[in-house]
Amino acid sequence: MNLPYTAANEPKVARTAHAMLVPWGLFARQIGLVQALEQVPVSQRTRVHTPQSKLVEFLVAHLSGCAHLQDISHGPHPLDQDQVVAEAWGQPAWADYSGVSRTLHASDQKTVDAVREATVQVSRPFIDQEVVLALRKTGVLIYDGDLTGRPVSSTSTTYEGAAFGWMDDAVCLGYQAALVSLDSPTYGRLWLAVRPHPGDTVSCHQMGAMVRAAESTTGVRPLRRTELLAERIRQKQEALQNAQAQVRDRQVRCNTARQTMRETTVEWQRWLAEVARIVERDGSTQQARRPYSQLTKARKKVAVFWRRLHRRGAEVQRAHRAITRQVDRIEVLSTELALLKERHTCFVEDNRQNRAPIRAIFRLDGGFGSGENVAWLIEMGYEVYVKAFSSQVTRALRRRVTADTAWTRVGDNAEMAVWPNLKLEFCPYPLDVGLEHFYTGQNERFATLLHFGSQDATEDLASWFDFYNGRQTIEAGIKEGKDIFEMHHLKVRSAVGLAIQEEFAVVAANLVRWAAVWLGEQPSPPRAPFNRQSVSVKQMVRVAANTSALVFRQPEGNLLLRFDELSPFAGLELLIGQGTAFQLTLPLFRNEVFGPN
Repeated sequence: MNLPYTAANEPKVARTAHAMLVPWGLFARQIGLVQALEQVPVSQRTRVHTPQSKLVEFLVAHLSGCAHLQDISHGPHPLDQDQVVAEAWGQPAWADYSGVSRTLHASDQKTVDAVREATVQVSRPFIDQEVVLALRKTGVLIYDGDLTGRPVSSTSTTYEGAAFGWMDDAVCLGYQAALVSLDSPTYGRLWLAVRPHPGDTVSCHQMGAMVRAAESTTGVRPLRRTELLAERIRQKQEALQNAQAQVRDRQVRCNTARQTMRETTVEWQRWLAEVARIVERDGSTQQARRPYSQLTKARKKVAVFWRRLHRRGAEVQRAHRAITRQVDRIEVLSTELALLKERHTCFVEDNRQNRAPIRAIFRLDGGFGSGENVAWLIEMGYEVYVKAFSSQVTRALRRRVTADTAWTRVGDNAEMAVWPNLKLEFCPYPLDVGLEHFYTGQNERFATLLHFGSQDATEDLASWFDFYNGRQTIEAGIKEGKDIFEMHHLKVRSAVGLAIQEEFAVVAANLVRWAAVWLGEQPSPPRAPFNRQSVSVKQMVRVAANTSALVFRQPEGNLLLRFDELSPFAGLELLIGQGTAFQLTLPLFRNEVFGPN
């Protein structure tokens, strides 16, 4: 910041209405985030402010908790009028919100891709260290994935790509955001990736992309379980051969039935001709009344062969339907087998290139828990904690419950019955299966927990229950995004702008946590800035980033930020040393996801 001096040893004081945005801006420049965003391509000419500067401004708006884009210029303390913050973020000035809006609408997919690449590169050192720390501490990486709705007005026609889908416990118009996070030893939670989708997107179809995004961001992955996949391929080949054999058998039966039909038709026609001959010869009036006449016998033969012909026709139709079913099954099996073989080839090559395989766990809610998803995740090498997608699985387990079934208390409002290493119809691999019984109000509920991993989760049901519910950290992160970073308000209407908004929301959440560590390495101020045990992300964004402070550039080059008397943090200070190198250490601030130091 270029604050003028009144004397060689006396700094000029500047005032900001957004105190925490100043150190966050200095930190963002130090880690290269601002510089990276300034290289993002945007198809828009520069008039007063560069398009890249307006992208930076959009990120800063997230950090200040702006609910609407207009708040940049028309909020209680307009961000675009805060020159101190602009200089802290390396910008000569901020643009009006309308300029930010035009830049977002001028952006294209190249802009989105470049923003993602920039944030990934800046995040990499932080993520790399957390991967190392987690593996050293516990020997395993824990990922959480989820899908959350971004509803808009149901009557709107201007949100690009919006669709009706299930979100916020109702059918709404809007979007779905697919998110994946890492359980971080230092920060509690780090966002790894986010992707926006139309509102009718369902969780089951997003798991593959979510897992690949996690692997791409962390740069590590487990060994693929090629031996399980090879056995599944063998079983699929056997099923295909059996289906082909059944087709051949049914074809033989069908051909035999058709030959019999032809022979029966000949006999039926012969006896029809005999009836006609007798009638022509003797007449039918008297003959018809005689039970043992030639005519009566001939007519009985016609009826017999007609019934035989009908039965043979039904046999042919049944055989044909069976053949059709088996042919359809053969087509499905052949397609599945080809995909499994292709997957196996890719997995073998993947394992060959994986010189440092790791152990990793994915925790997912029931929306991801289809049989194919669970099988794929197992084959990918992950340990799996998930709820079953289909309610039919839960109903089938409830039918297994008898008076002798043991129930174990696992929570204040929950108990479980378990079946270790159980083979379910919907999944090709045995799973630890737990039937959870709980109440919501007066309503009795059941759910099915599934586990696959190196340990038998059924040995300690309370630990299994608690570990799975540890995925609430991603649900807390989603709530943080909506309530603190205002993601329940979509600030733009273009698909590209919405994608950038999603990226900046997760970057902002990560940056607040990273900066807390950095601030902890700064010189000690005369008065401690915050209570380490009480200041949360919400307080930092909602309060500290929207309160006034005085900013001093000291003669030795340090920057002192002092919250003024009108601030909730009146008189407290932040001292930022000149050229202080950032090192990944313990966090300065405690929030709801940070545990004890």
